[in-house]
Order: sequence, then structure tokens, then C-alpha cells
Amino acid sequence: MRRGLISTLLVISACTGAQEISSTSSSEPTTSSSAPTSTTSTVPSTTTTTLATTTTTLMPLASLAYREVGPMQFPVQVVARPGEETAYVITKTGEVWALVGEEVASEPLLDISDRVRSEGERGLLSIALHPTDPSRLYLHYSDAAGDTVVSEFTFISPTEADPGSERVLLQVEQPAPNHNGGMLQFGPDGTLLLGLGDGGGSGDRYGNGQNPDTLLGGLVAIDVDGGTEPASYAKGLRNPWRFWIDGTLLYVADVGQNLYEEVSVVELAPGLNFGWPITEGLHCYSPSSGCDPSGQVVPVIEVEHGDAATCSITGGVVYRGTAIPELQGAYLYSDYCGGWLRSFRYDDGAAVDQTDWTDQVGVAGRVTGFGVDGAGEVYVTTIEGVFALVAVR
Repeated sequence: MRRGLISTLLVISACTGAQEISSTSSSEPTTSSSAPTSTTSTVPSTTTTTLATTTTTLMPLASLAYREVGPMQFPVQVVARPGEETAYVITKTGEVWALVGEEVASEPLLDISDRVRSEGERGLLSIALHPTDPSRLYLHYSDAAGDTVVSEFTFISPTEADPGSERVLLQVEQPAPNHNGGMLQFGPDGTLLLGLGDGGGSGDRYGNGQNPDTLLGGLVAIDVDGGTEPASYAKGLRNPWRFWIDGTLLYVADVGQNLYEEVSVVELAPGLNFGWPITEGLHCYSPSSGCDPSGQVVPVIEVEHGDAATCSITGGVVYRGTAIPELQGAYLYSDYCGGWLRSFRYDDGAAVDQTDWTDQVGVAGRVTGFGVDGAGEVYVTTIEGVFALVAVR
């Protein structure tokens, strides 16, 4: 686990209500000089191929753009198995839709809206596909009582799943309607990780952020084969709506309280502590001064509220596709209110190559999530639709 940044970059300033822990990203994101483009712009055919060597040469990148895949009611995530043609989009209301060739199916392949409470921060929040068994998928949703449920369902075919096949893996009582967390993703060892918020309210009202006796306020490890009981994997998270696993690195975007949003990057390992409510971003929160952040994962990115209308960070994905090699290894992320698009690369404990792409792609709307298709290409979801991130050359 890369905690070297804590010892080298952690500096406590004078004791004030806005006490700051020194940032690992001191510079503002750079803004590309290319002209803005429409969110519905298309990519011209500009590649050239040398047949003798079967080498494809891409023209220089002029800009990035969003290409609208289609309108939908509150989509929140796109997932796919690597190399597969069919991807899947979920809506907060409780439906799973097939996405093939940037075309959404006319009917959902799975509809569990009759058992999902979709209001506020509740709903169908995330989907994960089993890494080795193509017949199994996993959903995280809020049940009729508003409590957390993680269940397994069975595919009948790549475009149909059985709503009666539900096998509940985890149920967690939620004391409030907000901070339900969201993300599901399998780690490289086959463990399913779930992000759960601190139980809601505000200011860690229920004391779950640093409480080792609850699954709330952190990441939960789930053995989908039932060998072990679900267990706490990490603590100190306020509302990890989205995280991303890239190889052995874990990217966690944690929604802040009143002032700061944050992204942390660390080697994937159990026992991590991300600091909430001791810290919010790079600042002391409770106590407001003189806090002791030793042993915590320090964010590599902090975004202050008011920065381009920021209010609630939407964590994204690391680009591993081939259509936009200029983005290779870059982590893309956004904000629900601001709708901007930014990226950085993680190198030696720091966020480098920070870039703001908003002038190029525009603001598609209230950004709810990200995802990748089977080729590793990136999709962005808003409350009104799904967009593909494409290159203009």
C-alpha cells in the first residue's frame, strides 16, 4: 500500500478552523487550448492504414467530444466484460439495459423496479459482472425499506436475465435516506467490493466513519461464493459513490461535506483508512483544528465547492481503451452539479498531467456516473442520457 505520501506530504498548519493538510496537487488543472465542441459532435474518418504492415496511424488529436448514445431516465453506470460486444447500462429506477454498438435495447433485460426504492440518493446504484462466470451479475440497490441490498442474478442470455433468480448476498440497515454509497466492482482476487456511506445525515451523525464494528462508512468485501461473511475492507469514507480498480491501484472519489470533494489513490489492500470524519479532503473536519491524520490515506486531488459549480464528486474510470491513446492511463472524473470533465494520471504518489476537458466536451448535464465497454472505451451518464467519450481528429 502506497502510504509514503502520508509521511512526506502531510504537514499540519497553524490551528485554525480551516486547518489544511498540504496538498499533493498544488497546481490547477491545465485547460486544453483546442476549441470547444458540441456534445453531439461526431468523429470524422481520419485514420490511415498501411496494409503492408497492418499498422494504423491516427491523426493528431484535435479534441475530445461527447457523442450522445441515447436519452434515458437517470442512468448511473455502464459496464461490460473485456472483449465482449454487449455492455450494460443501469437506471436508478431499477432496470438493466443491454447496450450494443452504442445502441440501447428497446426493452430492459432485467427489471427489478418493483423491489427498488428510487428516491433521493436511493435506487439501483451499481452493477458488477462476474469476472469468470458469464451467467452471473450483481446489483446493489435500496429495497422498499430504504436499506442496502446486494444480490446475485442469473443471465438467461447476454440480453436477458431472470428476475426470479435473485440470491441475496448482503443486507445492511440504513439509518437515513442519504449516503448510501453505490459502487460494486470485483478486485483482481475475485472479491466483490462495495462502497457504503456513513449512514447519512450530516457530519457523520451516527458515528460510523471510524467505527470498526459497522460496515457503513467504508468499503465492504463480499465473497460471492459464500466462503466467508461480508467484512469491512476499508474505513473513513463519507459517501464513496464511485471508486475504480485499475490493476492493483484503487481510486476512490469520496463525496465531501460542505467544502471539499476528494479523490484518493492507493495500493489495493484491506485495512485502509480514508480519514472521514477526522478530515474532509485535505483539511481537518472533526476536530476542526489540531486533528491527527496519521495512518490515513491522503487524497491526491481536492476540489473545493464553488470551483466550476462543484458540489458532489462523481468518480470515474482509468482509460485503457485504444481509440484515444492520448488518454492512456488517465483517470477521468466529474461532478454531479458542475458537470465538468477532468483527468489526471497517478505517478509516484501524486496526481500529474491534470487536465480540464470541459471547454472541448461541454457540460452534458448532471453527471451521475462513468463506465467502459468491452473495448475499454469510456461512457458518461447523466440524469437524462448516456454519452460516449470520443476523439475528434
